[in-house]
Amino acid sequence: FLLLNMYLWITVLAGLALLPALLKTFFPYFFQDCVYMYRALGCGIRLNVYKRKTPFYSIVDCFLYAVKKHPRKAFIQFEGKTHSYEEVDKESNKVANALRSEAGLREGDTVALFLGNEPRFVWTWLGLAKLGCPAALLNFNIRSKSLLHCFSCCGASVLIAAAELRDAVEEILPALKEKGITVYLLSDECTTDGIQCIGQAIAKASDTPLSPSLRSNIHIRTTALYIYTSGTTGLPKAAYVTHERVWASSFIQGVCGVTSEDIFYINLPLYHSAGFLIGLVGSIERGNTVVLRRKFSASQFWDDCRKHNITVMQYIGETLRYLCNMPKKANDRDHKVRIAIGNGVRADVWKEFLNRFGRIHVGELYAATEGNVGFINYTDKVGVVGRINILSKVFFPFSIIKFDIEKEEPVRNAEGLCIPVGKDEVGLLVGKITKHTPFVGYAGNEQQTEKKRLGDVFVKGDLYFNSGDLLRIDHENFVYFHDRVGDTFRWKGENVATTEVADILMMVDCIEEANVYGVKVEGHEGRIGMAAVKLKEGREFDCVNTCSVLANYLPVYARPRFIRIQNSLEVTGTFKMKKVKLVEEGFDPTLIRDPLYFLDLPQKKYQRFSTGSWLVEINVNYK
Repeated sequence: FLLLNMYLWITVLAGLALLPALLKTFFPYFFQDCVYMYRALGCGIRLNVYKRKTPFYSIVDCFLYAVKKHPRKAFIQFEGKTHSYEEVDKESNKVANALRSEAGLREGDTVALFLGNEPRFVWTWLGLAKLGCPAALLNFNIRSKSLLHCFSCCGASVLIAAAELRDAVEEILPALKEKGITVYLLSDECTTDGIQCIGQAIAKASDTPLSPSLRSNIHIRTTALYIYTSGTTGLPKAAYVTHERVWASSFIQGVCGVTSEDIFYINLPLYHSAGFLIGLVGSIERGNTVVLRRKFSASQFWDDCRKHNITVMQYIGETLRYLCNMPKKANDRDHKVRIAIGNGVRADVWKEFLNRFGRIHVGELYAATEGNVGFINYTDKVGVVGRINILSKVFFPFSIIKFDIEKEEPVRNAEGLCIPVGKDEVGLLVGKITKHTPFVGYAGNEQQTEKKRLGDVFVKGDLYFNSGDLLRIDHENFVYFHDRVGDTFRWKGENVATTEVADILMMVDCIEEANVYGVKVEGHEGRIGMAAVKLKEGREFDCVNTCSVLANYLPVYARPRFIRIQNSLEVTGTFKMKKVKLVEEGFDPTLIRDPLYFLDLPQKKYQRFSTGSWLVEINVNYK
């Protein structure tokens, strides 16, 4: 009996010793699945606790806890200066106290921030958050019509702008005055009528803490922010970002394995959800240090990482490609970066990045600012945006359905319901709208909100969020991003709404109609802007004026790089512009017989392609 018992124990121990090897052979991602689910469950439990706390425990309270825990710890490092948690807390108190007295701000008042990447952005937002005021984060690249539209749709009564953006504010000042908007410049002096300077008031304000009672009515579903997204149609839309969404986004760092000891590098714009929610707010949740940069620089990226001992970086697909395109150096692997969090990187760039810069975990993710479904790649598999596991559909009840690219609508069966795709089949991602996975929509734009709601998907009366994105899931449950659908394409890390660009093009005196779309460029992520236009009768294409009008209204990334002149623009039976053939033909002059022009930025005009030299011209234009 003793001998039998001994053999039994030996067998059990041998089995346990072989278990990791067996799991790795037959379930290669078992341990990574377990680690992810452990972290995700922990975040879910915490969020549930915060929801039930009275008063509500917001990200501001999390920041104040970090201030109390390590007041002298570096929070923001920026252009040679270090700002501690305590210093940022005091600066935000001064902003809040000044805005209370000068602007009379109270809980619920929406304030638009028109600032670049700098520490003042952080403590101005924190000051507003301490007052319970939602902040609308304006893209500092936009101007004129787009800027006024973005400001107007969020319902803000106050605009706070950086001194260097005064000219852009003055452009829309007459319209702001008509609406009775109060405009503040973060400057000590300004002579423009209708713009008040608040720099001195902030400098003289008290840095004493503000009472939590000032934001006592805030709860999990209260709007915390407005972040702008071009979505699938029209001008930029202000997506409601609730406190629940702020918390959920802040947990991404933790799910990726980021700790309070890490140093996080933010060089993406703070008006983006990636830079603001995942980067800044995520760092507050972790209690770590942020190295903030005004804008991305490929030439200085790794020098910054070495100088500041960066351990976690952010990216978009283009930025990783820019890094890979830099001349190789002997010290390419001389850094401490261990995690990269972002989205939109191609598999070939991903592989090149790892081969060149060393073992870095790439947390490629898929999400939308306004969406109710998201994925993250927590494994080391290259080219995927996530992996489906037991928790996936608990947190995000989603489906991928058949989609007709030509008609740009879901395929439905005889009963009028949508059809799920099979494994390895590309389809439209939709997320079920429930109490726990809501889709709040866009401020001041109920029409566009309704367009993103998809009804009668699997059961009559059900409701799903239409992501506008095509994805697929393989037989190992890995999720792959395929493409965008609708009237938006992505270039240089920015979403470009084709309808907005078309509206601007039709402001050009010689253009009667415009059809804008994105086309692929070999070696580049996303799609570059192109337009097919019909000229007014008897008019010739004005190369200089077209360039000038677009420059006045659109940032560089949104301006069409190619313009194709057509006698008429093809439309569907419901008068929608047809784009499929145009996209397929791209800017290849061997396929196009129409006059074709490219944007020459240095010359500030569109140039006609010349036979035999068009490739050279394009390459020059891309540099």
